[in-house]
Formats: sequence, structure tokens, C-alpha cells
Amino acid sequence: MASQKFDLGTAYSATSEFDELSLPAALQATHMTKSGTHAVLVIYSGHIRYVDERDDSHRLMQAGDHQLILPDVPHHVELTGAVALKIHFFHQMPTSA
Repeated sequence: MASQKFDLGTAYSATSEFDELSLPAALQATHMTKSGTHAVLVIYSGHIRYVDERDDSHRLMQAGDHQLILPDVPHHVELTGAVALKIHFFHQMPTSA
């Protein structure tokens, strides 16, 4: 099944590109976006595990995948090997691409 893609053009901000060596420890620990902030995790190469802590659901993401992250949802990522990723931030729900 294909991953849903989001239009990243309306993001108000984005992180720099992280890899498996530069990924901040804070993203690998429980955290949330602030109220009113939506985010989209984009994998450019490699793979990573995204964990939604509301129900402990896991998603193995790979190059080309997008993951919508809703405001106030506890989550984290787990390294599974080499990866390149960015996180894009939005003031409202991003639209599908």
C-alpha cells in the first residue's frame, strides 16, 4: 500500500536534514508537537520506525514515505539503520499531494 503524501509547500518551518548520526536524542524519546502544530515526517533515504505512543502502534518507514503527526500526540522514532529525514511543520492540517 502506498504511503499518503502531503503538500510540503505550505510548511512554515522545517528541520535540517538528519541522518542516523545527527538525529537528535530528543526525537528518539517521547515528545509531542505543540498545540496547533501539525508535522510531516519525510524519509529521503533509508528507513526508520515511527511509534505513536497513544496505542504503541509502529510503522516502519522507508524512502519516499510521509507520516502525519498531529498536535499533542506523544510519539518517537527508532533508528533501524541508515536514514535521511526531515520534519516539516504546519499551522494547520497539511493537504494531500
